[in-house]
Amino acid sequence: MLTHDMIERNQALMIVLVILVIAVGGLVEIVPLYFQKSVTEPVAGLKPYTPLQLTGRDVYVREGCYNCHSQMVRPFRAEVERYGHYSVAGEFVYDHPFQWGSKRTGPDLHRVGGRYSDDWHRLHLLDPRSVVPESNMPSYPWLQRLAANAEDIEAKMRALRRVGVPYPDEEIAKSKEALQGKTEMDALIAYLQVLGTAVRQKQ
Repeated sequence: MLTHDMIERNQALMIVLVILVIAVGGLVEIVPLYFQKSVTEPVAGLKPYTPLQLTGRDVYVREGCYNCHSQMVRPFRAEVERYGHYSVAGEFVYDHPFQWGSKRTGPDLHRVGGRYSDDWHRLHLLDPRSVVPESNMPSYPWLQRLAANAEDIEAKMRALRRVGVPYPDEEIAKSKEALQGKTEMDALIAYLQVLGTAVRQKQ
């Protein structure tokens, strides 16, 4: 029979037992989540990103917006009163990877969709202090000049379909056309305007 003394003196045995305990504990925590519909199925009203929104999401990631903005409203009174309904798992099933984050140099953006006009977002991205005087966010004037990248949009949508995002063939075929004449600024604004719109605070 193994005793504490035997385990602590035998490093190899200690390592094996620690790995075993962590593996079993991880399985007990993680496996049940795959059987909970609230975690694996989209909330009512959630739609996959359009080609323009998906391109905007890529711009958001490329520019490092997640370094200062989280996308997860926690279930605390102060957060719900400021940002809106707390985030639920079913809102993120089409996000690969999700952009929850934890750093909030700037405000959480998960419920920003529809709160401001496209013009407000455009002005905010070009000159943040013109609309929020105390902001320390940098400006992004080049987004206005760069065309939205349509080269690999079809490949991105097909890859996302493999991991469960229900993109039909028709939408994939028309994805390049949907980006024609659009800038990266247009794409980023389209992405911001859809964030958190599937779940709204009950009035």
